[in-house]
Amino acid sequence: MRSSSSMVAARKAGKHSGVALVDVRVGTPAQGRDVPKLDDSQIEARLRSLPGADRVTARALTKVHLAGTTNTVFVNFYRGDAPAEAEQIVEGHWPSGPGEVAVGPSFLKQHGLAVGDRTTMYLNGRQTDVTVVGEVMLGNAQAMDSDWQTATELAPNTSAVDYTVQLSPHADAQAYVRGIEEADPGLHPSLRSDSPDAATTTVVGFSSVFTLLLTIVAALGVFNTVLLNTRERRRDLAMLKSIGMTPRQVVVMTVTSVAGLGAVGGLIGIPLGAVAHRLLVDHAGVLTFPESMKDVWHAPQLAALTLAGVAIAVLGALIPARSAARLTIAEVLHNE
Repeated sequence: MRSSSSMVAARKAGKHSGVALVDVRVGTPAQGRDVPKLDDSQIEARLRSLPGADRVTARALTKVHLAGTTNTVFVNFYRGDAPAEAEQIVEGHWPSGPGEVAVGPSFLKQHGLAVGDRTTMYLNGRQTDVTVVGEVMLGNAQAMDSDWQTATELAPNTSAVDYTVQLSPHADAQAYVRGIEEADPGLHPSLRSDSPDAATTTVVGFSSVFTLLLTIVAALGVFNTVLLNTRERRRDLAMLKSIGMTPRQVVVMTVTSVAGLGAVGGLIGIPLGAVAHRLLVDHAGVLTFPESMKDVWHAPQLAALTLAGVAIAVLGALIPARSAARLTIAEVLHNE
């Protein structure tokens, strides 16, 4: 479950809770859509001028060749306000000038690069040297993020393919979308959904089911152990009853005998779980977690996990303990 907590935190990074986001695509003939009447700079100005707009980010997308490889990679060039990806930097900083790029861990591993390394991009007979100045948590293995100033050097006529608009709090998102459609039919806005993505839902769901199954298996293990133990001690239990032990005292004695083991199991399992969690998140490969997202262990949760070990032990021992409490002296002597 702790690994799923890190995953949820990673998925939430860069998301602005409670604030509407509008994605605006620029129509092209290849898509069978109307082409905007406004040019690139006019589109951005119009988006900023509509009521409710708070932040506007333009993005251009192109393919380039990297030095030392024959494969092409995609480059996202950003202009205007910093995109949400800028909040996902785990090392270095977001590109803020010409010749700077940020990439994900998969890209670094696949191309043998590290933050601070330099490489060269080629496009249509032009070239420019770039420096990897930042690593983002999650990125495409074949994509880089850069500042618009780099696009100006490499492809001066680059235009944005889409825009992301963050609305101010309490802004009317539907009215803003209608305003874009009325401003230029060649712009195609859509309100971004704030629902959890499939990957996060899958990870959390799987972790929850797996935790439940482990709890049931642990409780059944305790149940089996206590059941065998009480059957082996039938004679001792009968002797205790003969000298005045009540059924309730038998239940308490049996449950208490395993509660301590449950507490010890919890105390041993917590550090082992913490080590396993750190190994898992540190070797995710396609995802790099910052330290703040790895810090998911807190005192109240650790205490609850210890108590959970006791609760599982008590739950597993309760049925055999009640069965032992109902055992009569005559039944034991008859079996003897």
